[in-house]
Amino acid sequence: MRVIEISDYNYNTMELAKPIYDQKGRILLAAGNAIHPKYLQKLLELGITYVVVEDTSSRGITLDEMVDMPTWIDAIKTVQQAFEQVEKQAPIPIKDIQVTASKLLQEVKVRKAVLLVPSTSTAKEIQPYAHAVNVALIALQMGKQLQYNDIQQRDLAIGCLLHDIGKAVTSDEAKHPFEGFTILRSIREFNLLSAHIAYQHHEKVNGTGYPRQLKKDEVLEFAQVCSVANRYEQLLSIDRVPPYEAVEKIMSLTDVDYKHSVVNSFFKGVPSYLPGTSVRLSTGETGIVTRINSHLHRPCVRVEETGKELSLADDPTILIKEELNA
Repeated sequence: MRVIEISDYNYNTMELAKPIYDQKGRILLAAGNAIHPKYLQKLLELGITYVVVEDTSSRGITLDEMVDMPTWIDAIKTVQQAFEQVEKQAPIPIKDIQVTASKLLQEVKVRKAVLLVPSTSTAKEIQPYAHAVNVALIALQMGKQLQYNDIQQRDLAIGCLLHDIGKAVTSDEAKHPFEGFTILRSIREFNLLSAHIAYQHHEKVNGTGYPRQLKKDEVLEFAQVCSVANRYEQLLSIDRVPPYEAVEKIMSLTDVDYKHSVVNSFFKGVPSYLPGTSVRLSTGETGIVTRINSHLHRPCVRVEETGKELSLADDPTILIKEELNA
């Protein structure tokens, strides 16, 4: 199986490998189905731009590192409920948020790397909440590299899940970090650190961020982790940038937007090429990434011409030259 842009879907050769969800988090189309061309247009109208498919070229690729789908969709529902409660000036589901943070941490603990379900594989109405869940998952992978303990990881996850909660009360982009901070700091069950993640996730170490133009060590590391995860998820899901290009973009912002230690944790925790990605090697051969083994940025590739699988981690002379279209 592999993740593709919905515009690359082929009715004759592909079927869904993972479900598609509607705006209420219900299964819109189950795995194992083909998407009829008429229905394909409806999905595009719903704002769904990515699907996970099974086809001949990706057969045998299991995406074992992909986050558990029921856990992911439950987390989205919890974040959505939190936003809806804030909009109604009602108490947010504190216990549910805490449980969700713990479940996402467990997802990260049991995997070498967590492959994300793109937030834009859901209906447009729930994409902001899917985005928040993905930001939390990326941040937890970085936190693992930074050797955060479980309590720190939980506080990081809560801050990331609710980093945009201020948008529930204001449409002003410049004001939502402060509004989010105000909401979260009033909840005694949450660490103040989680509130500061919401407050500072748009700050930059060069002082050009907002809302307070903080510089260097004035920006908390936890907020920097959330900021990197936020930028990366947007590059993947909204800007539809290939993962390796998104990784390079983040790395280019070292000591400009982000501290070196934070970017280093990102590089060590997030893979450049996802299983199912079609690539061209430095040998001139084409192939498909099958799995991530010992090195996040040098995966195993099945060569199209021969069917032979190469471990790029074991052969440093072979490089991935480019990512190919589906």
